[in-house]
Amino acid sequence: MFQTVSKDSCFELTEKKSKFIACLMHVESKEEAENKIKEFKKKFHDARHNCSAYRVIDNEVIYEKSSDDGEPSGTAGAPMLNVLQKNNLCNVLIVVTRYFGGILLGTGGLVRCYSNSAFGAIKLADKVKIKEGTEFEVEIDYNYLDPFKYYCKKNCIHIVSINYYERIISRVQIEKQFIASFLEDIKSQKVNVYRIKELEKKFVIVD
Repeated sequence: MFQTVSKDSCFELTEKKSKFIACLMHVESKEEAENKIKEFKKKFHDARHNCSAYRVIDNEVIYEKSSDDGEPSGTAGAPMLNVLQKNNLCNVLIVVTRYFGGILLGTGGLVRCYSNSAFGAIKLADKVKIKEGTEFEVEIDYNYLDPFKYYCKKNCIHIVSINYYERIISRVQIEKQFIASFLEDIKSQKVNVYRIKELEKKFVIVD
């Protein structure tokens, strides 16, 4: 079991006139992480460095990557990745943007600043547990929405989204050990579902 974050968190640190802006966010894939890094580099193009580290679960294997983005080797990306590892975080990306203040910090100072920036963002984050499971798309009638939400709450099913069309289309994530009972409850009409579709097996948020 791992942890991830449910929403973005940011933390700022200033050391000898250099400003470090740490942003921690949830990502689902390597591609999403790389795209977000590009977005940060574009958004903070005037900064000296946009260092990054991420951990994502890909085919049940943890993939890790870090970048010093021009800082001395091993002083930024690796320390940030180490912080993610120590906090058992997966499916997360952290980007620390540095605006140089004109005073050199030395390798030890850089490691400390990038590590502390990452710790600060993690401390502010809303962390949630993730386990092996499956994401489903569920279609229900409007009059069954409240009972369905109550059922999910009582049965450890995480509702990712609810969209209102001719019928309600909801995406839900279910931990592996609860899937069989969920499908049986649908079959026996203990929970009223018009249609259900399995989307993908993945590590899902545990409520």
